[in-house]
Amino acid sequence: MSTSTPTLAAAIAGLLDVAAVAGVDQEAARAEAEALAAAVAESAPGAFLDWVAQTGGDRGAADFTAAASRGRRWRSTATPIAEDLVRRQHAEAAAYARALGEICTAATTLGQPSAAVVANATSAAAAQLGALSAPAPRPLRESAEVVSKLWTDVMTQLREVSGRVRETTAGSALDLGSDHPDWAPGRFDVGGGMPPAQAPVPPTPAGPAGPAGPAASQAAPPAAATPAAPSPPAPEKSLEELLAELDALIGLEAVKGEIHRQSAVLQIEAKRAKAGLKTPDITRHLVFVGNPGTGKTTVARLVSGIYRALGLLSKGQLVEVDRSELVAGYLGQTAAKTSEVVASAVGGVLFIDEAYSLAGDQYGTEAIDTLVKEMEDKRDDLVVIVAGYPLPMQIFIAQNPGLASRFRTTIEFADYTDAELVAIFRRLANDGDYDVSDAVEARFTELLAGVERGPAFGNGRYARNVLEAAIGRQAWRLKDVEDPSVEQLRGLEPDDLAQADESATAPLPAAPEHPVPSQEVPS
Repeated sequence: MSTSTPTLAAAIAGLLDVAAVAGVDQEAARAEAEALAAAVAESAPGAFLDWVAQTGGDRGAADFTAAASRGRRWRSTATPIAEDLVRRQHAEAAAYARALGEICTAATTLGQPSAAVVANATSAAAAQLGALSAPAPRPLRESAEVVSKLWTDVMTQLREVSGRVRETTAGSALDLGSDHPDWAPGRFDVGGGMPPAQAPVPPTPAGPAGPAGPAASQAAPPAAATPAAPSPPAPEKSLEELLAELDALIGLEAVKGEIHRQSAVLQIEAKRAKAGLKTPDITRHLVFVGNPGTGKTTVARLVSGIYRALGLLSKGQLVEVDRSELVAGYLGQTAAKTSEVVASAVGGVLFIDEAYSLAGDQYGTEAIDTLVKEMEDKRDDLVVIVAGYPLPMQIFIAQNPGLASRFRTTIEFADYTDAELVAIFRRLANDGDYDVSDAVEARFTELLAGVERGPAFGNGRYARNVLEAAIGRQAWRLKDVEDPSVEQLRGLEPDDLAQADESATAPLPAAPEHPVPSQEVPS
């Protein structure tokens, strides 16, 4: 296929052609495409002018902002129409996902190009293609081939866009060129008149969802990256205590079995080394695949503690990051930023969520290359866990030999069953001192029956969101009760429960923040 970047108008027309074949409502498909494009390009200066021109109609910046707000969640999850086509195993599901990838690529042409917009496009395209993996409409091998081809096509386009962004935004007319290292592109600050050594460093874009102003596209000397803040070190618990915590989690039986197996292998490896025997070169890095809210972060935190208890890690902290915390806006800065993040994780586990979003552009490639080198240099006291949707992660790992040789163990996190989600809901409520009657449980089960399941379904997060909304409704219900009893304060009623989207539009105050144990809020 041609790798030339399509205009947004052409990409929307292509999407509508697929929608017509698939029997999808044309206006719904157009609204989806316009919102996705706005969400990708929202940080680009002047993007709304191009968006209006390409989408037609007498609209302005407010319409662009509203569309971007609607589409922002699709930078990390599939659109509703894409989800529905996959769920129904429709023959046009792959074509629609590809057309959405074209929308993401076309959105990089809106306004002034920037690395942040390319990052948004990469993440959003990966999310749309990732929808094809759950459930797979074909056997895994064939599905992997289909998604791999789509992935290659879309990411090739985005690499070209990324290269053009670098060529058109770095440096000034006073630069002497890359043959002069002291006066290469970006060394002159033509705006402030300051010497190169004193030139202020423009703010680094915050990643796929972060801001990028006019200064963000100007190259600058590498700046010290801000390391990600690690979570507090894991408590000094024994291996038995940590494995017991793992076993106490609801569901995840296959995951528990694999972690127990890994633990046994590593224990025997340590005993062989102590006995003076040769030990095999076993990589400890892991790939977690599954939909959002299936417990990946929770299990990663326990793995960090288990590895510390086994003596494989010195501290056992978990540092959780995504693309935005590894990639900077300028070549050369990304390596330093990634190295800083890795340094903060030494002694524990570095958990990279939606790791496939690092594929597709030169900035992500620089982060991957740096990560591979750091993993080798610090292999004795660092474990890296990468996570994301199944097929995009499979393709992501396979595309880089350095990653493929270090990530040999993949653990799949299945979606929760209805019974497991009910148990999670009940446990969250009980841990927060709320009572769940049989009638409330029946109401929650009824809600589950009416919600669509797909890559965007929140799993354990759905249970938490329904509970928090119920807490807000209970508070509203009791607001005029002067001296409520303990039973009233603890009690939830069936009418307090509503679907998450219904709760968002109900004329009630937002649900208050309510402390629930992080271990039991799957993520």
